[in-house]
Amino acid sequence: MNEIHKSVIIEGDVKFGNRNKILPNTILIGPLIIGNNNIIGPSAIIGSHGADTKNPYYDSSNKLITIGDNNIIREFTAIQKPAYKDLTAVGNNAYLMQSVNISHDALISDNVTITSMVALAGITRILKGATISMGATIHQRGVIGHYSIVGMGAPVLKNVKPFSRYIPGKPLSVNNYTINKYNFDEYVGEISKYVIKDVVPKTEKLIKIICEFEKLHKGSGRAIYK
Repeated sequence: MNEIHKSVIIEGDVKFGNRNKILPNTILIGPLIIGNNNIIGPSAIIGSHGADTKNPYYDSSNKLITIGDNNIIREFTAIQKPAYKDLTAVGNNAYLMQSVNISHDALISDNVTITSMVALAGITRILKGATISMGATIHQRGVIGHYSIVGMGAPVLKNVKPFSRYIPGKPLSVNNYTINKYNFDEYVGEISKYVIKDVVPKTEKLIKIICEFEKLHKGSGRAIYK
């Protein structure tokens, strides 16, 4: 069973899993697939036309958005349909706080936290365990690495390494908070050398993370913070 407030507007093909709570005045526009145990709203908008300046009138009627499981999507947050790729997606266990803007073709991985008033431009990639602090803005095609954090109000014009802490005007540093939170403490030496000195780790678990990031980084055409 899903709990959907009577004021919610549902348009087009919207599929629900179970135990979702859709709060007042939320707008859901299909095609849209929502998993299980999500809290959405009030006054969230999921499925709006992508804001693409190159082709502002493209046909978004068959463009898909997927929302995974156990996400919290707070009031006034907007998630746009894709314009260039096949999908805009939010994974599992994400927390999108008040007035977050997720533009077209964005992919949000699992365990991501995006705090209030953050704006993501189109075709961004926010990787597993990343945190974006209040009021930050992410440039089009930007890649925010696994378990990294972006500081409050930061204009992010380059890609951000996994496990790093990006604060404008300061040297890149290690995000010790998520290292501890996600049980990477035994690898802190390797992680520090990677973040600060670009030394590639030897541990397979870390190599897998960095390879995934590097593939997306190279494909983005953007520079990287060091």
